[in-house]
Amino acid sequence: MASMAVFTKVVGTGSFSAAAREMKLSQASVTKQIQELEGWLGVRLLNRTTRRLSLTEIGTGFYERCTRILAAIEEARSAAGALQSTPRGRLRINAPVSFGLLHLAPVVTEFLKLYPDVSVEMLVNDRVVDLLEGKFDVGVRIGRLRDSSLIARRIAPIRLAVCAAPEYLARHGVPQTPDDLVNHNCLEYTYFESRGEWRLLDPAGTEIVVPVSGRYLANNADVLRSTAIAGGGIILVPTFLVGGDLRSGRLVRLLPHYPPPEQALYALYPPGRHLSAKVRSFVDFLVVRFGGRPTWDDT
Repeated sequence: MASMAVFTKVVGTGSFSAAAREMKLSQASVTKQIQELEGWLGVRLLNRTTRRLSLTEIGTGFYERCTRILAAIEEARSAAGALQSTPRGRLRINAPVSFGLLHLAPVVTEFLKLYPDVSVEMLVNDRVVDLLEGKFDVGVRIGRLRDSSLIARRIAPIRLAVCAAPEYLARHGVPQTPDDLVNHNCLEYTYFESRGEWRLLDPAGTEIVVPVSGRYLANNADVLRSTAIAGGGIILVPTFLVGGDLRSGRLVRLLPHYPPPEQALYALYPPGRHLSAKVRSFVDFLVVRFGGRPTWDDT
């Protein structure tokens, strides 16, 4: 490509010396590149005399093709630069089901209004998906992150609550300490790191592991929420899911002196020196919309 660029510059300027000046090369370097190009092709491209240069018949055809090829390369380079500086193209997102439906979907809609050259494909799934294997641009994750080569940016705090419906508490009583949970029907989430255990903080701030059990196990937090509202048991879920229920009284927060440890909302994306504009803009947009104290924590 470099030799083709030198060749077209020689033809355009009409001399080796003029091409060397414009390209900031030595005349010897220009001459060598033309000779190597002709040697690689096995043809003569230029007729050289002491007065002037002229294209051979083969050189004329090769020059026309070179100009088209170099123009196409420049167009591709410019397009790549535009993708780097202006958000555009398809953005593939992976996110948890409940958070994706309740909070991420409206934000994605706002993002698309702001960036009309971007389109989004979003897959919601509570099972952990390999972002690289799935060819996702961004993954939204909650909780403790696994070791990974991906870049993780913290977006917002995620707080959890132990809660139950007034109907359930009227029938079974209100637990006063974590040890009381052993006598209750605790609804469990399939993808918790340690099934059969809830982690809480004692009044001194020390994490304690509380054994729990129940008659209902689900792989989706919305299912557990609905069951709890219907009086089916006690749940440990994020406040982004039940904030409205706690405000309205449909659910009651339990064990206020033993809160679950705070988690976090993260945006994950593949490492790379050049982060595309669509990914960078989307992650920044998440920080603006969810950063600080999220509205779902106004309970």
